[in-house]
Amino acid sequence: MIYHQESIARAEELKSRIEDYMDEYDNIAKGLKLSKEYETQKKRILEILGASNEDWDDYKWQLQNRINSTQQITKILNLSEDEVKSIEKISDEYRWAISPYYASLIDPNDKFDPIKLLSIPTVYENVGLGSIDPMNERGTNPAGSITRRYPDRLIINTTNVCAMYCRHCQRRRNISDTDTHQNKNILQESIDYIRDNKEIRDVLITGGDPLTMSDQMLEWLISEVRKIEHVEIIRLGTRTPVTLPQRITDELVDMLKKYHPIYINTHFNHPKEVTNEAKLACEKLANAGIPLGNQAVLLNGINNDKHVMKCLNQELLKIRVRPYYIFHAKYVIGTEHFVTSIDEGIEIIEYLRGYTSGMAIPTYIVNAPGGLGKTPILPQYLISRGKNTVKIRTWEGNVLEIKNTPSVDLRKIL
Repeated sequence: MIYHQESIARAEELKSRIEDYMDEYDNIAKGLKLSKEYETQKKRILEILGASNEDWDDYKWQLQNRINSTQQITKILNLSEDEVKSIEKISDEYRWAISPYYASLIDPNDKFDPIKLLSIPTVYENVGLGSIDPMNERGTNPAGSITRRYPDRLIINTTNVCAMYCRHCQRRRNISDTDTHQNKNILQESIDYIRDNKEIRDVLITGGDPLTMSDQMLEWLISEVRKIEHVEIIRLGTRTPVTLPQRITDELVDMLKKYHPIYINTHFNHPKEVTNEAKLACEKLANAGIPLGNQAVLLNGINNDKHVMKCLNQELLKIRVRPYYIFHAKYVIGTEHFVTSIDEGIEIIEYLRGYTSGMAIPTYIVNAPGGLGKTPILPQYLISRGKNTVKIRTWEGNVLEIKNTPSVDLRKIL
């Protein structure tokens, strides 16, 4: 077969555009490639905790044995004296805990391991800048444990419990010193509010992490919301597929699929989190007909790199999770070291467009302060508008003028 020289030249040009990513790809830590390293750490942690493989696979054991002291973590990670002092100091003000599973993903010798930075307190949290409630959730709570910012949808906050307390958490004010699921009377008040407001068609059940609740309590809440005729969609916001994949049991999945349409949004931030265990958990949910979306947060030192974010989104598609949002980090007190510039977020989105499939391109979102809602931030592709034309910029930077004629009324010409 004779190929057109122009086509060959174009193919070579496109190949050259991805060379920088291909050069970096092998240097990006990916959970699906680190099974041996994770297994080594798993064995070490099981020995330290005096537990078995059967215990490891039990999510209740994982929750009951979260690591939350310097005495424990120093047996698992090689920490400097300064790091230990920082953990102890921050612990006095901000609670931390990490599931044994998630701890096994940390490289014990890497001070800047992304999983470590996401889960273990550092001295940077001692900076007192930021807000305790940047989204004004207290000011957007009309009843029960609801947060309402939009006309047709709202959040029910069910618990302050998580398998791992993210160091960038926007609700660290709710964590407190003890695990507390929301009072059933408060949840009932939330349900009653939804029933009385017929414009609500979409309910997000979140926390903390709602999947730390028992199957029975979770089913009661979901079933009560599903009984409300005008509620079309129920969503769960959970990080357990990332931090506690053992929680995605067959029993849980069988319960959830009774209440379709159910959607789950989860929260992977780095390719290291996309492990074989996470893959199994996500596949169970997907096989039950539950669509999965990912809400990453753009975090300094974790994923504010165009190659890392691209790799993350492509790894997610492998495990049937659709990249949904990249959130700009909020100015939560004690988390300012994670906040990037908006320019970095725009650069990442600019790099994704055209360089990977559209399914791997989430929307970059800045949450307006004070609970005023999500604002999409996009690179500028529309350059100008004329009377019957628009000027656009392609993903490669080419500027073109295309027709922009008004649509015709088919009823007048047919």
